[in-house]
Amino acid sequence: MIIAADNLRVTQPTIAKAIEQLDPAPIAAMARRCAEAGADWIDINPGPLNRDPVGRMTFLVETVCAVTTLPLMLDTVNPAAMAAGLAAGRSNRVILNGFSLEPAKLAQILPLAGQYGCDIVGYLLTPDSQVPVSEEECIAVALDLYSAFQATGLSDAQLIIDPVVAPLIWADGPRHNRHLLTLLRTLPDLLGFPVRTIAGLSNLTAGRMPGKIKQAMQRTFLPMLAAAGLNIGLLDIDHPDTVLTARTCTQLLENDIIA
Repeated sequence: MIIAADNLRVTQPTIAKAIEQLDPAPIAAMARRCAEAGADWIDINPGPLNRDPVGRMTFLVETVCAVTTLPLMLDTVNPAAMAAGLAAGRSNRVILNGFSLEPAKLAQILPLAGQYGCDIVGYLLTPDSQVPVSEEECIAVALDLYSAFQATGLSDAQLIIDPVVAPLIWADGPRHNRHLLTLLRTLPDLLGFPVRTIAGLSNLTAGRMPGKIKQAMQRTFLPMLAAAGLNIGLLDIDHPDTVLTARTCTQLLENDIIA
């Protein structure tokens, strides 16, 4: 399993302040910490960047690229920021995170992947940005999403599907997540190729909940996702037990002998 660190995000006060002040030190320090803690990828999530999206995303990507060669995921809904990050990240592999069936994202973000020839994450959301609950709804959205992706001319190997982990506090959250596990097993046969998948663990425990309970929930759900075929875990790199669980899942599922 690839571990993508979700720590470089605007919801972290130190990161938000650094973005606002264009201060590279906290950004660089966080990127180094992610790399040293064992991240394979780094997710850069600056939010919508309504003010100076080009300048701020360029600053973020250049700062991270200066201290690590790890692949970067650009996690924003702002297409101008996406384009700026792609242009700035020439020295590192860049993945767009991401698009969905929402008309604005199909029109403004998905074409960037085709233009730059990069991998892109596709979220299983309805055109009105809702999370499908039933397995049938999830399958229908996945097929529509793949059809839209094919129009870019990219290879199937460049698509990463995020089935969207639902918060447990949602009325249909637990039921959706159970269908999600089935969907992960079904997707390769459904689409006809070994599609890669990603899941954000923090979504599971969104809302007010003690920190230890959040970590326990995420750490328990991760092996279930791994057993269902998840390829990429988006998680907090500062939770060493969760990182260890991800590494152990890889050993158990991919190696014949555990050293």
